Amino acid sequence: MMLKDPSIKYRPFVAVDLPDRQWPSRRIETPPQWCSVDLRDGNQSLIDPMDAERKQRFFDMLLKIGFKEIEVGFPSASQTDFDFVRSLIEEDKIPDDVTIQVLTQARPHLIERTFEALKGAKNAIVHVYNATDPVFRRVVFNVDKAQCTQIAVDATTQIRALMEAAPETHWTFQYSPELFTTTEMDFAKEVVEAVMAAYGASAEKKMIVNLPATVEAATPNNYADQVEWFCRHVKDREALIVSVHPHNDRGTGVAAAELTVMAGADRVEGTLFGNGERTGNVDLVTLAMNLYTQGVHPGLDFSNITPIMREVEYCNQLPVHPRHPYVGDLVFTAFSGSHQDAIKKGMAERRANPEAVWEVPYLPIDPLDVGRSYEAVIRVNSQSGKGGVSYLLEQEHGIELPRRLAMEFSQVVQEVADRTGKEITSQMIYQAFADEYLAQEAPLALINHRLSSEPDSPRVVLEAAITVDGKPQSVRGEANGPLAAFIKGLAAAGHDVEVIDYHEHSRGQGADAEAIAYVEVRIDGEAVFGVGTDESITSASMKAVVGAINRRASSAAPAANVTAETLA
Repeated sequence: MMLKDPSIKYRPFVAVDLPDRQWPSRRIETPPQWCSVDLRDGNQSLIDPMDAERKQRFFDMLLKIGFKEIEVGFPSASQTDFDFVRSLIEEDKIPDDVTIQVLTQARPHLIERTFEALKGAKNAIVHVYNATDPVFRRVVFNVDKAQCTQIAVDATTQIRALMEAAPETHWTFQYSPELFTTTEMDFAKEVVEAVMAAYGASAEKKMIVNLPATVEAATPNNYADQVEWFCRHVKDREALIVSVHPHNDRGTGVAAAELTVMAGADRVEGTLFGNGERTGNVDLVTLAMNLYTQGVHPGLDFSNITPIMREVEYCNQLPVHPRHPYVGDLVFTAFSGSHQDAIKKGMAERRANPEAVWEVPYLPIDPLDVGRSYEAVIRVNSQSGKGGVSYLLEQEHGIELPRRLAMEFSQVVQEVADRTGKEITSQMIYQAFADEYLAQEAPLALINHRLSSEPDSPRVVLEAAITVDGKPQSVRGEANGPLAAFIKGLAAAGHDVEVIDYHEHSRGQGADAEAIAYVEVRIDGEAVFGVGTDESITSASMKAVVGAINRRASSAAPAANVTAETLA
């Protein structure tokens, strides 16, 4: 049961004393060094850890994305990891410009085993860690500060000697004061400086110091303050590559990573889509694409992001959430009517000026840039409106509804959505449109028509064969255009139709493109819409008027009074 006063059990984090912090006014203008830890940290979080086949598939995918540093395992802790590292090296599966990273605890026999696994590697990072947090020092390891520091120094000394004994490998040393964010800042600095001295770090012989938020315990700005404080106070900063390893216990891992890079971090460790223990590691895909949306190329290629997601799902045996940033199946999908209307207008402006800066409402990135299409941008359910309906008809069926007709038709779709309680597909929308506007074939039907005109005269004569309640009739009218002539013919036959609005366009391209016409007419004081399609725009416009008459007749036959007698 939650406590009424949680302060008796939990204490707030201690803020860093950094009144002149600089990071809030900075922007990220170049990407950090990336290191994927999917094959180690991510793998340790899985219910069923990856076997060799899935690890190899994941590794190959990371290479294609463009990762140059990949943590491939914890070889001293797992035979599977040991064998995988050996297979990468012995079968020459690591490109010359890629560095593999392995993790080890600060224990002599584990460090020895780690170097056995790395024998013959071209480029390798040996990542050693020990916990520096006061709770771990007291509760888990029962050591004081001096003993904790000595553990780190002894491990570093051993690693340095083993590196010097294998000069055929290009080595990089990495040290993590585990639980950095809950370690006293002065002590974290002290331990790191002792490790730097033991390793002999210099501007020419840089080492990586990784500052992990092993358990995210404070707001992201506090992590940034800690990193800036460390970068400003640590001795020989130029000898270090400062790395961060944010976890996501508070749900702010991405923000924490971004702010710490602003605060001076050079490198970020994380996993694709954030898989990791508890609530996960920082999500490298989101971080990279956040940079991309700000005009900074991350140096990682997610041009075809859906196959990457599917491969990660296969390897991890975990689903990626459908609303996951940039990649989820529904992340570019809007159901809300107001969102759909804004997107529709934004896409129309984009088509008119495709070279402009991307500014489409509700879409922070062009889905095409990550290999997604516009087909799923707008989907319709009971929460949708005219914008979504119109967009799908236009994008997938070439039907560009006038605004007032779109408003009317959205109510038709709304009724279907409310009745079914489910998403309405594009095909269902088109079928509803066809049923409502294109399938109204009684009581009046247009059979054929003939146009004639006098030389040098703008007026045309239209003669049309129609049926009313199945009985053949003919109408004749003369006016300045075919549709006006048809309207006059209908009036002469006893049915007054006043055209309020008219639109037309072609569906498709080329000689075989179909014409579609939309009319809004007034019949007995009531506005009614009609739609007609045909190879001929003249026929399409006449069919639209006929459709409007039939729709009026089906909804209120006595008022419209459309019968064979009235048109005789």
